[in-house]
Amino acid sequence: MEILQKDDGNKGVFYVEREKQILAEMTYVWAGKDRIIIDHTDVNTALKGKGIGKQMVTKAVDFAREKGLKIVPLCPFARSVFDKVKEFNDVL
Repeated sequence: MEILQKDDGNKGVFYVEREKQILAEMTYVWAGKDRIIIDHTDVNTALKGKGIGKQMVTKAVDFAREKGLKIVPLCPFARSVFDKVKEFNDVL
C-alpha cells in the first residue's frame, strides 16, 4: 500500500487513499525549518493490524533523513513506534 504525502510548508500529512477516501493518516506540523512534530495518527478499522501506522512513521523518518530534519513524536502511537524501533532514534 502506497504512503502518500502532502505538505503546505506549515503542516503536512502522510496518508493512504483508496478510491478518493482517506483510510489512514498521520499529521504533522512544522516547528521551525528543521523540525516536524507528529501530532496525530488515525487508521481506518479496515486497515487495523496491517502495519499501516508503522509504515507511515517509517515514511516520516525517511522524509526527515532526506531533508535533514528532526522529529518530535507527540502522538502516542508515533512515540510508541520510536520507542520500539531504535534505528529511528537518529531523527529524534
